[in-house]
Amino acid sequence: MNNALIASAGLSLLFLLSCSPATDKGAETAALQPTGDFHTDSFVMDSHVHVMSRQLLEGTDFGDRYEDGHVDLPRTIEGGVDAMFFSIYTPEPYYPNRHDVKNTLRLVELARQQIEKNNDKIDLARTVTDIERITSEGKVAAFMDLEGPFDLDGDLLVLAGLYRLGLRSFQLTAHNFTSNIVDSCCDVSKWGGLNERGRAVVKEANRLGMIINVAHGSEETIQQTVELSEDPVIYTHGGFRHFVDIPRCISDEAAKAIAAKGGVISIQWGSTFNNPKYFDWKHKGIPIVYDISKKLGKYADMTIDKIDAEERSRLPFVFKGTIPDEYWMGADQLAKVVDYGVQLVGEDHIGLGSDFDGGPPLPREIKDISDYPEMTKALQRLGYGEVRIRKILGLNLLRVIREVTEK
Repeated sequence: MNNALIASAGLSLLFLLSCSPATDKGAETAALQPTGDFHTDSFVMDSHVHVMSRQLLEGTDFGDRYEDGHVDLPRTIEGGVDAMFFSIYTPEPYYPNRHDVKNTLRLVELARQQIEKNNDKIDLARTVTDIERITSEGKVAAFMDLEGPFDLDGDLLVLAGLYRLGLRSFQLTAHNFTSNIVDSCCDVSKWGGLNERGRAVVKEANRLGMIINVAHGSEETIQQTVELSEDPVIYTHGGFRHFVDIPRCISDEAAKAIAAKGGVISIQWGSTFNNPKYFDWKHKGIPIVYDISKKLGKYADMTIDKIDAEERSRLPFVFKGTIPDEYWMGADQLAKVVDYGVQLVGEDHIGLGSDFDGGPPLPREIKDISDYPEMTKALQRLGYGEVRIRKILGLNLLRVIREVTEK
């Protein structure tokens, strides 16, 4: 594993952050040859990696190697990933009968148990100081993150309780569902962005020192959250509408707003968001109509055990189809998406949020998290220099975490 968040990480970070965003790639330090050694020596942090669904529904151990799926602890170490947003996920079927809080609490507790069980290789991080300590010990730093609602009603005491349990990042929306506090990207609009309770959640997150994740938010949700928040916000995983023009991807205007507030836009690794040829082939020109609420009726009377069984049948949450060669994206296409973001908002505001085990059709060179170095090589082939790549691989995220959690 990469042991490379060195003891002098604080000084290195200050040096890197003092470098102004490069506007000319040729003016940077000459790009390294794509050997993979540079990846091992870099601090690598992914802002969106799905965990704990398999452990909850199958009763398995994150420390074991799986024969399928994208993520487990052994493969994380092999991929040179030093830290990750340990993203626990409550999907929409748990919402109609209000199993949302229960499932979130189950997953948070299980995450803590799994981290404690494998504490020789992974540890829970709440701050950058924790991340530096954990990685200097040769362990993976798990920065706990939530995808899906902490509570559909936005109860501030539930959020504060999760903070006490170690949660330091959460998705403001209820995944693709418009909750009782905020509009998502992929459902009907009820609030025109945030309602009064949604605004209170943003303020409470600022008070607690929690990172607000605006991925899956509507355009209005993202813009209003950025304007209201005293802290930078992050968009943990998605593509740009410049490549695939759907509401789930981020607009240039929203990305610029996030960057102007000091935040980070992390690029998800799937063809659906980043490869227009794949998207057009897969959807065959049929317009996508979003109205998630109408699709959840069958779950209204389901017990949580029945929902668990249905979700278990879908595991692992990975793309299971086949892609013809002409529609299959390589890592170089993904690097071009990263470069678009760099040219749009600057190298200090772009990161990587793979969405491993969250369903993306991955680039052809990347089968799972152990292939993370392929992304570094693609950035090197693009001509990026050492300083820029290190920022994208993890130092940009580290800056935001420090600013929000250690203020």
